[in-house]
Amino acid sequence: VQLQASGGGLVQAGGSLRLSCAASGQWSSSYPLGYDLAWFRQAPGKEREFVAAVSRAGGSTYYTDSVKGRFTISRDNAKNTVYLQMDSLKPEDTAVYFCAARSAALQITTTRGYGYWGQGTQVTVSS
Repeated sequence: VQLQASGGGLVQAGGSLRLSCAASGQWSSSYPLGYDLAWFRQAPGKEREFVAAVSRAGGSTYYTDSVKGRFTISRDNAKNTVYLQMDSLKPEDTAVYFCAARSAALQITTTRGYGYWGQGTQVTVSS
């Protein structure tokens, strides 16, 4: 199973970016109950932090407080892809963004348990 993230780049403060992460492989064997998808980020010199998550059917989402109202997570199960629409970007959003997957057995508000990770995509927001 693999996760492939894309869509990062350089943008000015106040701008927008859309990240994508495509899941490939035999996910049903790893996660027979289905899987949640999430985005995390890691800024230079800081620990990786949770950004947003979406449930297996896309009906439930959860965001860290600092991105609420600015970021939107969604997924297209027909394409096995999760998206992160990032609007009103701030310099403090600068980080490497990672997508991740876990079993759908946990509540969406739980930020632990993510066992599969993509390779990361760089987002840089200039002031």
